[in-house]
Amino acid sequence: MQNKQLPNTHFRKEWDLRVRTWFNQPGRKLRRRRARVAKAAQIAPRPTELLRPAVRCPTVKYNRKVRVGRGFTFEELKAAGIGAKYAATVGIAVDHRRRNRSEESLALNVQRLKAYQAKLIVLPRNPKQRTAEDLEAYKNAAQASGQVVPVPAAFVDEAPRAVTAEEKKSRAYVTLRQARGIQRSVGKVQRRIAFIKEKKENAKK
Repeated sequence: MQNKQLPNTHFRKEWDLRVRTWFNQPGRKLRRRRARVAKAAQIAPRPTELLRPAVRCPTVKYNRKVRVGRGFTFEELKAAGIGAKYAATVGIAVDHRRRNRSEESLALNVQRLKAYQAKLIVLPRNPKQRTAEDLEAYKNAAQASGQVVPVPAAFVDEAPRAVTAEEKKSRAYVTLRQARGIQRSVGKVQRRIAFIKEKKENAKK
């Protein structure tokens, strides 16, 4: 011991009384599974999940990936001809905070909504208004697990091919540096052009 420190060993902490066990984890897993199966049977033939939009992951590192988002925007629902309150009653998730940043994402999600509408079977609340065709389609409908309209693949693999002569000549690093230099000096160039133009006008006077 340094500095003649007195030993103070704690031998009576009764740690075995404070141990948390996790022996009920397999039982909970089974219980959750049974609950999912019971819920699916209760809401059948409705899908087990709400329809959600296809969105891109944030940040430059992951924005090449397309995944399922939280809910559709009001703009997307309006373009598809669906009301926000009605959408919530037919299994479509709505997100009032999301915004459409591009025409591509708007068109993709409108297409998803229209594809879902084509598959949708809605029975009138009044039993007298239900036709034999509606009832037959309802009885024959299969319950979908997961997303009814699958999220499209963001990247399609390109088949192997030979490198062209033009691609061999191109220099990616030089092109990027030139573009960077042009972008950084655009203000300086514009000021120089304006100065020369003003100088010529003054010389004419």
